[in-house]
Amino acid sequence: MADPALHEETRPIKQIAVDYTTEACTHCPDSNSITLTYDHRGGSRWRSTTRFLYGTFSSLIQCPKGNTSGLNFNIYLSSLEGDKSQDEIDFEFLGKDKTIVQTNYYTKGTGNRERIHDLGFDCADGFHEYVIKWCPDLIEWVIDGKVVRREERKEGEGFPDKPMFLYSSVWDASYIAQGAWTGTYVGSDAPYVCFYKDIRVPVRTAVDCSCDS
Repeated sequence: MADPALHEETRPIKQIAVDYTTEACTHCPDSNSITLTYDHRGGSRWRSTTRFLYGTFSSLIQCPKGNTSGLNFNIYLSSLEGDKSQDEIDFEFLGKDKTIVQTNYYTKGTGNRERIHDLGFDCADGFHEYVIKWCPDLIEWVIDGKVVRREERKEGEGFPDKPMFLYSSVWDASYIAQGAWTGTYVGSDAPYVCFYKDIRVPVRTAVDCSCDS
């Protein structure tokens, strides 16, 4: 049998859970689209209803328009949001500059592996494809078919190996580092809407892979 960690067979996401501000998240399974809104209610976060162990995760994303200073919008994998020992693999957009994206990954709660990538476009101007390819010994971050970062497992170093949910959120991160990370929230163009479509996840879940979910 082929190693399920290596195949790239995917399917549209059918079900999601909304962690907070349900009314600020809309999901249409028929069109495989999701919107997240940040306004006076705050932000919102959705996630897959199952965990996955390895595979390819992708979405077409159009980020919010206007002055988004202070906001963070993203798509990422996490073994459990809020868990101090989580594994995680991130794409994070920093509202102060929509021509860049940050990638990062965590093992057992430790990150500090951030890299900033120039997109070559404004992430709010249209839909672009963002892909995370996660294998036992390799992670690739791909934008519009181009690999922008590749990390291989190194002997003696941690590497994400916990089953993970697919997450996405929009939130005010301006309190972090006194606004140095995402900028200071202005809110002059609220509401801010982040659009996701053609969201795809691996066919096999963590349960299918006979691991603890």
